[in-house]
Amino acid sequence: MKRRTSRLAGALTVLALAVGFTVVPTAAQADPSFYATPLFGIAAAPGNHLLVADAGQGIVDADNGTLVAGLPNVTDIAPIAGTGDLWAIVSGDVGDQALYRVHNGVPRQVADLYAYEAKHNPHPASIDSNPFDVADLGGGEALVADAAGNDLLKVDKHGKVKLVAVLPDEVVSTANIKSLVGCPAGPPDFCGLPPMIPAEPVATSVAVGPDGAYYVGELKGFPAPTGESKVWRIAPNARNAKCGKSPLCEVALDGFTSIIDLAVGPDGRLNVAQLDDASWAAVEITEGEGALGGSVHACNLTTKSCQTVVSGAPILTSIAFRDDDGLWGATWSLIPGQADVTQLSP
Repeated sequence: MKRRTSRLAGALTVLALAVGFTVVPTAAQADPSFYATPLFGIAAAPGNHLLVADAGQGIVDADNGTLVAGLPNVTDIAPIAGTGDLWAIVSGDVGDQALYRVHNGVPRQVADLYAYEAKHNPHPASIDSNPFDVADLGGGEALVADAAGNDLLKVDKHGKVKLVAVLPDEVVSTANIKSLVGCPAGPPDFCGLPPMIPAEPVATSVAVGPDGAYYVGELKGFPAPTGESKVWRIAPNARNAKCGKSPLCEVALDGFTSIIDLAVGPDGRLNVAQLDDASWAAVEITEGEGALGGSVHACNLTTKSCQTVVSGAPILTSIAFRDDDGLWGATWSLIPGQADVTQLSP
């Protein structure tokens, strides 16, 4: 994995873990053997079906184990209100990053997101794109969180891309990664790191809040610190906003670890999902050694108080609410034969 960002849509696909978690939630009807993996975004579609972005093959109906649309390297999906269509984003080899519209099972490319990154490079560390989460805005527009571009983009149905906001780097502690690899006896490349180094934000998630604002969750890249991932609140009228400097992009919630997804619950609380409570490095770099499982925290955006509603969910990569059926998540998401879409709470 590159140190500048956790390329979850790429580097994590090579893992084959066997971590002994005891959580056994109710699963959707699709047989886990049907999934090609890795599993990323999930969404409740019209008809109350759960759809999952299975990067190994495309968009899958998790309730009956059928392929809705062939679209390899898909990382997330979002139903387009009132149409029956879907937004879908794709990552993969350099230059493949794009937003698609899926109509009757047929994907059509709407915007070349790598071309936008190559031309504008809003976060100037290097030219890199990994669209990881998409949300429908209505009116023929979509929001895309780019995990490698470290930004939030707005794309219209004609393929015009606008920069909404750029997330900032932050100097963070290296203590977690050193602990995970067994320093001081561990690898010198890790154990020789200074106590604090800069980390990129890695925008993994976006949701439209009940107040109409855009909420973006960050994973925090290498050195995978704990307790340093933030949720940013971005005003709908923001353009080219520099988060942390512009009043249009401010921290809404803080103190999380490796945020992987966001979802607004029926009670209006923002649910924040963590890939693993010991950080993504416990899943990727140490291959499950020290992993604790992922968790979900339901947060009141007014009081900023959060309640842990799910814990110990192995390799949790996404969450979604289904009508009258509680909170669902993609778990064991990187492991062929084990990856599944499961009910996390009623």
